[in-house]
Amino acid sequence: MPLVTMKSVLDRAYKHGYAVGAFNVVNIEFLEAIIETAEERQSPVILSIGEAHFPYIKLENICPAIHAMAAQSPVPIALNLDHGGSFEVIIRAIRNGFTGVMYDGSKLRFEENVANTREIVKLCRPVGVTVEAELGAVGGDEGGGLMSKIDTSLFTDPHQAADFVRLTAIDALAVAIGNAHGKYKGEPMLDFDRLETIRKAVNIPLVLHGGSGISSKDFKQAIGRGIAKINIFTGMSQSALSAAQKFLNTGVEKYHAYPQLMRSIKDAVKKTVSEQIEIFGSSGEAGHQF
Repeated sequence: MPLVTMKSVLDRAYKHGYAVGAFNVVNIEFLEAIIETAEERQSPVILSIGEAHFPYIKLENICPAIHAMAAQSPVPIALNLDHGGSFEVIIRAIRNGFTGVMYDGSKLRFEENVANTREIVKLCRPVGVTVEAELGAVGGDEGGGLMSKIDTSLFTDPHQAADFVRLTAIDALAVAIGNAHGKYKGEPMLDFDRLETIRKAVNIPLVLHGGSGISSKDFKQAIGRGIAKINIFTGMSQSALSAAQKFLNTGVEKYHAYPQLMRSIKDAVKKTVSEQIEIFGSSGEAGHQF
């Protein structure tokens, strides 16, 4: 089927108490791994391309492949821009057929974040593109850093969140409750009470960034408190690197070893994606109307 809007995927997940994985695409192997696993699991899925990965993947090259693969797939697939930081990047995503964008103004003053996000909603809504925004500051960094310290002063404020959603009319809100991009040092400590308060204050699908490294128990608690989208990349990247290292340690020197290496990486990524889909509870949800 053609790409679906991210809103249709998230609204159903939010209503029915599961989450949809937003898995980052950095090459064709990751793309195939994500879609094939979603089909095997009969799960809706969100393909994310982060602005941080633009140096490694060109939208104008990968997006035609994404559209073609989605058209041939029986499962609902949305295409999301992850952590877009400017109007220019948002417009580029729209022109390449993205069905959702995540604008990240979390480092700006509240008023500036509101103003920018509101303008992006005005830009995206007429063309049917879903808008996710972030309030508070998710820890770590998108470049693969190590999260070792949590600053609770940067967590999402529930009262501010209610104002933010009302003033911007966004479709989904990314929250900061102790989650972090990259690798965690020690066990993540998520503030579930804060999350529950935010859910009641905004009543729209909530998003958890920095999903890799969070326990299945914590995922389920978060989903029960309104998380409908969970971003995953670090775990996929670690699986890919481990598979590559294991393959190269065998000392292969044949001319066709590189395609075999790519297959090993793809299989490892599929395993990680499959495990996350199972935890998120989206298996078997692809047959519904989106």
